[in-house]
Amino acid sequence: MANFALKSSSNSPLEVNEVMRFIRNRWGVLYQLKILIKGKSLYLQMMWGFLEQQSFPFNESEYVEHLAEVLEIVNRLGQAQKVRNWLLKVKGKPRIGLALSLPLKGDERLEEFVL
Repeated sequence: MANFALKSSSNSPLEVNEVMRFIRNRWGVLYQLKILIKGKSLYLQMMWGFLEQQSFPFNESEYVEHLAEVLEIVNRLGQAQKVRNWLLKVKGKPRIGLALSLPLKGDERLEEFVL
């Protein structure tokens, strides 16, 4: 596996290509990332489904579009560096029925996503 790092600048937003390269390099496939709203909490989840899977519901352009939407929320919440750190340190990988989950902290901007 090639050595690849995410951007280290805490002020820079996450970019789709940056995250895709990292996920593919670390896990070998492009797992789906999604935002989960549970009560008044928000989570970033790495799901067990992946782009290269025959039954995956997105084609590549739809995957990129969906990932851009997820990263837009992360970036607007100011959580880009927290997500970078999580991607670097999270142990294991998603398994069927078990997503990897990161709670996202927000300020008043969280109300924009959690109604």
